[in-house]
Amino acid sequence: MSNISARLATAGLIEASRRSEIAPFIVMDVMERAARIEAAGGHVIHMEVGQPAAPAPVVAREAARRALDGGRIGYTMALGIPSLRERIARHYGEAYGLDLDPGRVVVTTGSSGGFILAFLAMFEPGDRIAIANPGYPPYRHILTALGCEPVLIDTDAHSRWTITPEALGEAHRRTPLKGLLVASPANPTGTMMTPDALAQLLATANELGIRVISDEIYHGLDYAFPAATAAALSPDATVIHSFSKYFCMTGWRVGWMVMPQPLVRAAERLQQNLMISVPTLSQVAAEAAFEGRVEMEAVKRGYEENRMILTQGLPSAGLPEFLPVDGAFYLYADVGRFTGDSAGFARRLLDEAHVATTPGVDFDPHRGHHYLRLSYAGSAADMREAVARIGDFLKRG
Repeated sequence: MSNISARLATAGLIEASRRSEIAPFIVMDVMERAARIEAAGGHVIHMEVGQPAAPAPVVAREAARRALDGGRIGYTMALGIPSLRERIARHYGEAYGLDLDPGRVVVTTGSSGGFILAFLAMFEPGDRIAIANPGYPPYRHILTALGCEPVLIDTDAHSRWTITPEALGEAHRRTPLKGLLVASPANPTGTMMTPDALAQLLATANELGIRVISDEIYHGLDYAFPAATAAALSPDATVIHSFSKYFCMTGWRVGWMVMPQPLVRAAERLQQNLMISVPTLSQVAAEAAFEGRVEMEAVKRGYEENRMILTQGLPSAGLPEFLPVDGAFYLYADVGRFTGDSAGFARRLLDEAHVATTPGVDFDPHRGHHYLRLSYAGSAADMREAVARIGDFLKRG
């Protein structure tokens, strides 16, 4: 540090803002630790990050290559390339039988960009937004950074690990809520809401004047029963989706929102100023990706095989307790019989067995010390090896 920088730091002129004082996303720290082991020659089974091992559909990559070869890649409209918005709207007719106006579609920089835009468009600083606990950490971290208050509603086996209308009403009576964020299939649990359960929750939120955001980024990866979209159940709900999971396009950073029409212009103004537009190549690839479903369904069948390997193999390995594995590509395992420190347990599992998992404290600050999240988005061979390594690790104690 230079003398000038040191003086500025001493004077408090280059201190980080209070709003930046949010918890880290622990899974990223696990990835870094795993990378160090691999750099030293170790073979790590990656079950920590929710990232498909498969690449984007061939048609998507070819479309991007043609666009790149065509020359100049410039800005697009802030709401997205019109043909992509139209194709997304058509997808809702194909998947859910919903006639959706393309004018309600907003293309975003992944679901992460969608959450930022939705939170800014829908809430004011100090607003309280309900979130299921356990849940995806950036929900509460982004809300906190934006000056909102995440309200964690604990879920359990009795509610099938989802927020019930009764729990929402009780939280609202204690201190009024402005928003509700739901996810089905959910991260980290992999559990899903039935269409009736989702409809009842949305109806209750509407009666209470609570705005709803539905995280549907794992739609298409449903095994227990077909996922229902909030867009078909409530015209007032905002849906956030992404090409990252089903279409295996995590690094392309492209997603979308379906918003109530009155919010679209607000999202457009925010996007114009915060991002200008989503990367053009990613949008071109995303539009083509819809034509790669045969390829993606084969990838999904691979997840189903992995799901079977874990649900059948982990009990024999010594991990018999986990939540319903309905969708996405996660298994949320109870390790309470072995530890009250899931972070330390995950670190030992990585260091000693070279299996990378995410400690439950990343997702649930209340009870996550007894859980691990295992992603099964890798290969079947890796899943079998992971079961064997976990079994050996638990036997050694």
